[in-house]
Amino acid sequence: MNGTGRATWFETRQDALLTVRSQWGSSMQTATDDIVSGIIARWAAAFTRLDAKTLASLYSKNAFFFGSNPKLYRGTDGVQAYFEGLPRWSTPTVQFADVNTINAAPDVINVAGTANFMVEAGVEPLTVKITWVIVREDGEWKIASHHVSSKMPLIEQ
Repeated sequence: MNGTGRATWFETRQDALLTVRSQWGSSMQTATDDIVSGIIARWAAAFTRLDAKTLASLYSKNAFFFGSNPKLYRGTDGVQAYFEGLPRWSTPTVQFADVNTINAAPDVINVAGTANFMVEAGVEPLTVKITWVIVREDGEWKIASHHVSSKMPLIEQ
């Protein structure tokens, strides 16, 4: 991350771990970055395995989830159903980039960035804008809101 609240996160193939580059000066922001990078690392690792149960465990019991289709999924059961419904790709990976974080309140973190999904060799990656709202729920940090949208402009401005 640089001093503007932006980071680049890289997924590596070895155990689907992330390398996080952070240069925050504030200890509060560093703690926030650590929380977010931990969730991103677990999310990417579970996505690589298409592990719907583990992915769902990262979400709040009251989560709202807009993924790659127009349906709104609710709660951990809905999130798990979404991931169980994805095709069983042989080599899925995800890279998060240009991640921005900010504490919206003591137990609320806003996250915005880009996610690049590589689902099959030889197929163009799917690149989306992604936002999460992460909240502390029962002592753990969980994704309460997940939204992806096209990286391509829908309206020219």
